[in-house]
Amino acid sequence: MTDLARTRTGGFPIGVRRGWGAWQRDLPAYLEWVRRQRLSHVDLGNDAGTIIEKVGASGVEIGAVDLPRWKELLSGDPGLRRAAIDEAGACIEGCAAAGVKVFMTIMLPEDPTRPREENFDHMILSYSALVPVLEEAGAAIAIEGWPGPGALCCSPETLRALFLEIPSEAIGINFDPSHLLRLQIDPIRFLEEFANRVRHVHAKDTEWMPERAYEFGIDQPATFSAPHRFGGHSWRYTIPGHGHMRWTEALLRLHAAGYAGRLSIELEDEDFHGSESSEQRGIVLSRDFLLGC
Repeated sequence: MTDLARTRTGGFPIGVRRGWGAWQRDLPAYLEWVRRQRLSHVDLGNDAGTIIEKVGASGVEIGAVDLPRWKELLSGDPGLRRAAIDEAGACIEGCAAAGVKVFMTIMLPEDPTRPREENFDHMILSYSALVPVLEEAGAAIAIEGWPGPGALCCSPETLRALFLEIPSEAIGINFDPSHLLRLQIDPIRFLEEFANRVRHVHAKDTEWMPERAYEFGIDQPATFSAPHRFGGHSWRYTIPGHGHMRWTEALLRLHAAGYAGRLSIELEDEDFHGSESSEQRGIVLSRDFLLGC
């Protein structure tokens, strides 16, 4: 494809993470739509092994692929961990042979009720075992800091500890400012510390609502009010530009740190979900905003 979408600052390719809407399940039609929007790439979930050849044949590049069996990689059962390591290694080798170099993961433990330090140790064992496969393939892990039940590596605390235990450059970060904003961690300060570890970027934002934070607080659910879709009672995920992220400043810092990867629009915004037309509009608006950043 020619004239692909890129950010104004840094010239980073703009693509999209494939979602779960019915229109996105029709793979040929979806990829053709991606091409028409000049999006440079598509990120795939854990079904990549079954469709990677079809995506490659379409001319659309693959930005990242989800690593399989996230939770089992942090299992307390050595047998489950070993099986998950083997499957993840096979995924890395197979996808890397097709040109994929970035593998997404979230550090979700199989048992979030275990002590966090114990799940951290399981994480170190599993991902240390994947380092030789990643380095041989010239590939990297990109850890997304989604703060799910018991999740690790969502904040500087455990990321620092992880990089001390596994210094390999093959273990990196998916910079998703929406999660940092949700956790009230400054994304720009985060890049000051970790920009050299960024291997992939999710273009997604977060809106905080001070009046609702006053009404409900931030640590408890509301009693009589429903939370936002793709959010909580006092915050919600949005498309880039509809939240509080300072995107141009972040791109400047990534460029200065030598980041040479991609931005992938991840559509999780209640204002742009529920129909093919609204989801497509959300992606197009995201692309157009990022073009000007």
